[in-house]
Amino acid sequence: MTGQPTILAFDTSTAHCAATLLLGDKVVTRIDEMAKGQAEHLMPMLIEILTAEGLAWADIDAIGVGIGPGNFTGIRISVGAARGLSLGLGKPAIGVSTLEAQVHGLSGVVGSCLRAPRGRVYLQGFCNGPITKPALCVMQADDMPVLPPKSEPRVCGDAAQEVGDLMGWHPVAALHPYVTGIAQLARARIHSNNERPAPLYLRPADAAPPKDPAPVILA
Repeated sequence: MTGQPTILAFDTSTAHCAATLLLGDKVVTRIDEMAKGQAEHLMPMLIEILTAEGLAWADIDAIGVGIGPGNFTGIRISVGAARGLSLGLGKPAIGVSTLEAQVHGLSGVVGSCLRAPRGRVYLQGFCNGPITKPALCVMQADDMPVLPPKSEPRVCGDAAQEVGDLMGWHPVAALHPYVTGIAQLARARIHSNNERPAPLYLRPADAAPPKDPAPVILA
């Protein structure tokens, strides 16, 4: 043990429940793949992780949570859980973009990408911090963020090969699961972040407008 704060971080923005516990120098990561049911699965999973390490909720110092981009419902599940735990425990909840968490620890200029619906990608450039805004891009070179070409950009994520082929960026693997990056960034920001976690949505909801005409109100 090193006296470092104990962080419990989690994410449900894609088809899984993922969590990392930072306990001193020890890193415990668990990723349960699942297409649905995250809302029911998340809290029992977190309790199992804490119990396995002999911890209770009161033993954690802060909560890290993935704020997206990703699935709307999944983001709401994890952000809502983090806010509730923060309020109930009196501990800070720190929201971290999954794009940033994915490239945490990588040096140089790196594009972080995640697949999005309809053949698109979420993409953001980093170099020891963000250098572009997060964007929802179609797979066309003129729709991608501009990264400094002389920096020999690399790209990381589940669409790295496609984006790399399109942009001439070298695909590179993440150093760890991005939920671990969420935990590490939350620990680094425990004393500097006072804002409640808020979802990062980069696209409108997929809900279709109603087909029926609006009801007529009779006076």
